[in-house]
Amino acid sequence: MTPDGSIPYLHPMITEWAVPVAMGIGLSAAAGFRVFVPMLVAAVASRAGLLPLQDGLSWISSWPAIACFATATAVEVAAYHIPFVDNLLDAVNGPLAVAAGTVLAVSVLPADQEWMRWLYGIIVGGGTAGVIHAGTSLLRLASTKTTAGLGNSVVASGEHAASLGVSVGSLFMPLLVAVLVVGTLLYILTRIFGRRTKTGN
Repeated sequence: MTPDGSIPYLHPMITEWAVPVAMGIGLSAAAGFRVFVPMLVAAVASRAGLLPLQDGLSWISSWPAIACFATATAVEVAAYHIPFVDNLLDAVNGPLAVAAGTVLAVSVLPADQEWMRWLYGIIVGGGTAGVIHAGTSLLRLASTKTTAGLGNSVVASGEHAASLGVSVGSLFMPLLVAVLVVGTLLYILTRIFGRRTKTGN
């Protein structure tokens, strides 16, 4: 311990690794709720100097990319309020969510080795986005079955809010958001595997 009472190397380790990893987890989770909302948030945040992006992915904050993300976000948000179209979007957005989660995770991890960044992005980023998306898809299917699709708009609004909230929270409270995301992932996985076990029996 240093004379001022701090623990040596703890602060640099947190700022250089823990925070970017937590940001990646949070932004990836947001992509599981909505594909383009966290992409847009990350792009605007990077443009404003709040989110440093790694080399090779600075295109995310370019004006053409921001325009594309903004348009895609508006279309995606609106489409999820159309009954039954939302269920179709869940099937289409599954691979897109995984891809977005991977890119977002890779864009913030300061690893020296390129393969390490992409391995982390695919496993942690893509995996997180995929699990969150699976959970929301199951929730929408349940809503469709019980309310004939009438309650799906409420579910969609909650997902919009969750995606935006998690995206913004990942920028300012990344460690807290990451902890909440991990807890949510464990809950979803427990529900999914518990459901399959009951079906198998």
